[in-house]
Amino acid sequence: MRGYTFVVLIPELLLVGALVLIAPACCGQDEGRDIVIVPHKEVIHPFNSTDLSGFTTWLQLTGAKDPASDYRVTDGMIHVGGRGMGYLATVDSYRDYHLSVEYKWGERTDGSGNVRNSGILLHATGPPGNARGIWMASIECQLAQGCEGDIICIRGNDKDGNTIPVSFISDTRMANDGRTRWHRNGLKTAYAGKQFWWSNHEVGFQERLDTRGADDVASPLGEWTKVECICDGARITIKINGTIVNECYDVYPTAGRILLENEKNEVLFRNLELRPLKPLRLRGRAEDSDRHSAGQ
Repeated sequence: MRGYTFVVLIPELLLVGALVLIAPACCGQDEGRDIVIVPHKEVIHPFNSTDLSGFTTWLQLTGAKDPASDYRVTDGMIHVGGRGMGYLATVDSYRDYHLSVEYKWGERTDGSGNVRNSGILLHATGPPGNARGIWMASIECQLAQGCEGDIICIRGNDKDGNTIPVSFISDTRMANDGRTRWHRNGLKTAYAGKQFWWSNHEVGFQERLDTRGADDVASPLGEWTKVECICDGARITIKINGTIVNECYDVYPTAGRILLENEKNEVLFRNLELRPLKPLRLRGRAEDSDRHSAGQ
């Protein structure tokens, strides 16, 4: 018996067993397979540690072609060379999952002197490169140094040129720099053009190469950092090295492909897996425990 559920996209309806839900129009059959997978018993490994057959590639300048092998497998790890702008995208779309992955920076940078930059793009939908010719409409978990766990809205266009209205809400507080930080049970704040900074994003942080914020929970340069993205219906919770750092809800869309970002910085990924969500009663208790341990 398979350890996941197929959610079949049929004329704007999602069929999950006997449950029928209205499907987001942007989550149609533009690219990839016409199903959404929900893990429910077993862990799903989109990366087989051998090749990139579970992914498609995209680069701003060459599209689906990767002439310089910027995306490859090195010693059983996903290796993003950082020679361009684009992404690796899972062939399949997913919803209702607990994503876990580790990343570590390589040597190559973009040469700007700014922080190393990458991200994990969730619920990606629409044609390839539909967001400024570089990414797909999606919700980004930022991995840039000092900004790990920031949440960014990336809007793009569907195949007819219409805007894919990616949106979400977060609970925030206003820091003394006039920018919001995530704060549980804080002010309900809808996305309005600026990314939602993680809870302890340092005030006045200078985004210079290899600098760290005073309260960063990501690992030091040269070490692996674990990222978890818990996508539960219309809610996304972000953990960095086991600490909850950000959360958003009323998310749209709630399903899509998963992208590993290439932003002209070399980065390695390993141990990419999608775990089933915990049963509701257990999940609530576990999250309460995590929040307590994180001091939220």
